[in-house]
Amino acid sequence: MTTRTRALGDDFAAPIDDRYLEDYTAGTTCEYGHVSVDEAEIIEFARRFDPQPIHVDPEFAAAGPFKGIIASGWHTGSIMMRLFADHFLSRVASLASPGVDELRWPAPVRPGDTLRLRVAVLEVRPSRSKPDRGIVGTRAELLNQDDEVVLHTLPVNLLRRRTA
Repeated sequence: MTTRTRALGDDFAAPIDDRYLEDYTAGTTCEYGHVSVDEAEIIEFARRFDPQPIHVDPEFAAAGPFKGIIASGWHTGSIMMRLFADHFLSRVASLASPGVDELRWPAPVRPGDTLRLRVAVLEVRPSRSKPDRGIVGTRAELLNQDDEVVLHTLPVNLLRRRTA
């Protein structure tokens, strides 16, 4: 997997190592990429974490519904998370995530695909119980080179505030 990625257009004014809750604005959309995926990487990930035949056995996969090897959804999610952590999520203010509200894989990731992340900030609000932090709700989509969405999720993150 190629991990040298960059913003693909507008990005935050504050760099990722000086980004706090106040720097996230509802309605903002950013894109980051690109990550290329090859068959060896798909098989290696799946052998370790999701050893289903459609991910690890080319002959089996060729005869299956996808007509070839596809990446595990968890591999796809890991690629999304790498881009999210490298570019979107603050390195100094991120506290944790209580989870995601939705996770879907509407199209498979195939060998040779090139992926990018699109993140839309849906909600930014200070915590009612802890004034030093707040919540950022986002919609994250991983898209392939044909602009097909291959992953859709609604992550929620807790971030420190610059000022409490």
